[in-house]
Amino acid sequence: MNDHPVAIVGLGLMGEVYARRLLGAGIAVTGFDIDPKRRARLAELGGLPVDDVAALAAPSRCILIAVFSTDQVEDVIENHLLPALGDGSKKIVLCASTCDPDRVAALAGRIAPRGIRFLDMPVSGTSDQVLRGDGVALIGGDKAVAAEVQPVLDAIFARCFHIGKVGDGGRAKLAVNLILGLNRLALAEGLVFAERLGLDPAAFLEVARGSASSSQVMDTKGPKMVRGDFSPEGRVRQTLKDAHLMLDQAAAIGHRLSVLEVHADVLEACVRAGEGDLDNSAIIKEVRRRSGGAGRK
Repeated sequence: MNDHPVAIVGLGLMGEVYARRLLGAGIAVTGFDIDPKRRARLAELGGLPVDDVAALAAPSRCILIAVFSTDQVEDVIENHLLPALGDGSKKIVLCASTCDPDRVAALAGRIAPRGIRFLDMPVSGTSDQVLRGDGVALIGGDKAVAAEVQPVLDAIFARCFHIGKVGDGGRAKLAVNLILGLNRLALAEGLVFAERLGLDPAAFLEVARGSASSSQVMDTKGPKMVRGDFSPEGRVRQTLKDAHLMLDQAAAIGHRLSVLEVHADVLEACVRAGEGDLDNSAIIKEVRRRSGGAGRK
């Protein structure tokens, strides 16, 4: 696998991190993004940018997709990769996007007869965590196919969990993100509550981190909330997209996620306030708005 470049479709926050991890491990990277600035950035990092998705097809045995939505994943594979590859290529596609798991499973079923092998591989961790080597892959699909790309997985991730069939990686990711998002919301509300009580939020964060309420979110998002540093490591609008996926999956099985409904409402308010491209820790801004009274902006 190391003799062939890994192709990446989508060079945003996470796509660039995947490229940096792979290049750092000595694995060549080719990549495409619709934004020419992102393609130029890949060249600066030592990768090879190309001008269209089709140009990625021939030299790479493994194609990693890191785009925003299920619609985009389907479009990339069915309208760009398949026409370029033709039938019987045996290429391996790693879908690192958080998608609708039912649609991803259906997509894998449609492309398997055409010779594309597909792994559902959403990632747990912020872009900074993945860059530091703390990312976790949640894999759905054939274990034998995953074994073929183990050097790629080892270069990017600290740990990999094989969850089950295609779609199960996405299902696990949605459940993980549900817990993670509610942790962020609880942290934001706790910090604002402490602030309103007259406590210094930075000092209180250290207390919370040393208490029974401690969580990884306090390490990754707490300092950003306290400093008001909302440079993105996971954007509000992407978190909202994932929340809607969770709500849709829950509705399909007749299960209500009542606390997630509150989180989604907070995220939607942030988007309406023009904060959709900020880090998802920016939910503290909406928590402050809803809490009333004077306080930090």
